[in-house]
Amino acid sequence: MTGLSAINSPNSELAPRGAKCYDTPMINLHTLAADAALQAGQILLKYYQNSYEIHEKGYHNPVTTADHEADAFLKEYLMQATPDFGWLSEETVDSEARLEKEYVWIVDPLDGTKEFIEGVPHFVVSIGLVRNGMPILGVLFNPVRQEMIRTDESGVVWYNAEQVGICQAENLKDVGCLNSRSETRRGLWEPWTHEFKELIPIGSVAYKLGLVASGRQDFFVTLRPKNEWDICAGHALLLANGGSMKTNTGAEIIYNQRKTVITPGMTGGNAHLVEAFVARFNEREGK
Repeated sequence: MTGLSAINSPNSELAPRGAKCYDTPMINLHTLAADAALQAGQILLKYYQNSYEIHEKGYHNPVTTADHEADAFLKEYLMQATPDFGWLSEETVDSEARLEKEYVWIVDPLDGTKEFIEGVPHFVVSIGLVRNGMPILGVLFNPVRQEMIRTDESGVVWYNAEQVGICQAENLKDVGCLNSRSETRRGLWEPWTHEFKELIPIGSVAYKLGLVASGRQDFFVTLRPKNEWDICAGHALLLANGGSMKTNTGAEIIYNQRKTVITPGMTGGNAHLVEAFVARFNEREGK
């Protein structure tokens, strides 16, 4: 595969972990998605800290030339190889045809657009694949830092060429929690200051999930609703590594829904930490 071997060389003899992904006789979907992420990352680098157009899709919701060009590439590249799959992306006009599909690509070509605009290297290409609403494949690529975090066909999670696991701590007070820069600025995290060892604000929901799923950080929480494309790839990575992700009230997250917004927020990490946070959140909310 073009370019991937320089970043990631998985060992096919490793024991399977997590859910396996369907592969056609001619196509390894994990390889396909990783190669697509690499190439989309090169598109983003072409614009990063350079000239491009910025538009506002909504309040504090910018989109750039880089978003659109990477999205167009990813849709053509992935759907040409898998024409029977559905497609859901932040930057593509949605079609209800995806609701009837068994397999659906769920993509954000540039998660962390605000950071991209600011020149902060906390953004990723995010590619997830779901089967009947469940995430089975995840690829995240940070092109500035050359970080590839991905599942493979054996259910192993890789950080570049390193097989990785997730934090195994069981108590919230023992872990650092990745949270949102914007939520922190709005004061939403002030009541949670003493619940964790440390609060670590970082941009890009997908990037935060990748850092947790690859064991680079401990735990993840967002207190605000997110869309399916923000979290699908990261969720697949967590599941492959034996982790968990739920809404903050404890509901399971199912993908390829008509309404793509997931409320009220979500948490991801190992199952012990997720259940501990859900219990604490519900206690605080009086549920």
